[in-house]
Amino acid sequence: MAEGNDYLTALMKNPMGAMRVEDLVMEAARDLIKDEIKRHIRQKLDDDPDLKANIRSAIGELMEAKVREGYAMVKLGKYGVDLGISLVPQDMKSKIDRDLADLLEKEVSGMVNKMD
Repeated sequence: MAEGNDYLTALMKNPMGAMRVEDLVMEAARDLIKDEIKRHIRQKLDDDPDLKANIRSAIGELMEAKVREGYAMVKLGKYGVDLGISLVPQDMKSKIDRDLADLLEKEVSGMVNKMD
């Protein structure tokens, strides 16, 4: 058991010592390769402005589609809640309506604050 504690103590004193040199070299090599691939792609895009514009347009369309998807999911959630409320006995509806309104207000406020 003391041997395990010695390892943890050594790790806390020197966290980089836990990484093997081979791992560091491989990670650095991967980073260099990724940087070179990015440089090559950027050069190709700079050489072909039409391709660059088309890719930007497609990315914009993708982002818009993701926003629409999120909006559709919110609407589905709302309609699911409406369905659930319609199944609740009448005497419980007003309490559930208040509780859900409070919950949704808190959640939406939190989401809006994260967007700022």
